[in-house]
Amino acid sequence: MSPVAGKNIVYFDLETQRSFGDVGGFANKGKMGISIAVTYSTARGTYEIYRESELDKLGEELCRADLVVGWNHMQFDYPVLQPYIFPTLAEQTINLDMMLDLEQKLGFRLKLDSAASASLGVGKTADGLDALKWWQEYKKTNDFGVLRKIAEYCAYDVKVTKCVHEYALEHGHLKYEDRGGHLQEVAVDWK
Repeated sequence: MSPVAGKNIVYFDLETQRSFGDVGGFANKGKMGISIAVTYSTARGTYEIYRESELDKLGEELCRADLVVGWNHMQFDYPVLQPYIFPTLAEQTINLDMMLDLEQKLGFRLKLDSAASASLGVGKTADGLDALKWWQEYKKTNDFGVLRKIAEYCAYDVKVTKCVHEYALEHGHLKYEDRGGHLQEVAVDWK
């Protein structure tokens, strides 16, 4: 039986409308705006896509979760989301920020792509800069297909986050490539 059986784990990611450069730097994350947010709920067994007008529902889902799992969601996604919903989201949720936990263990920030590539043999399909370009294209064209592209990219990141977490639960470690390109392992206890 899975070590998290019976729990509603919600995996979460979002894409922004603007870059750090557009809003005057890292301290202004709350001005970045959200193009799309995606969750995967283990209780529901499906992905949910949230547009900017639906973020109150996203906040409710995160608060109902037994555990919210993300990659740098505590220092990035939650502050970006804060202007849309109640400012105490981090205090109202139980969280596992895998990147922050790994940073404490390793002494540096590991990219999701590095952990996924080394542990699972798959990486991300694009990056956040692509999602920003797609958002600008959507604003100009109002083409729903472009918005769908952002949603698919974000959903794939949620899937990668979920798979990395599940790998760590099953194996008790994650693999990653160090700065020299050598494969390393780090023990984790996320049960």
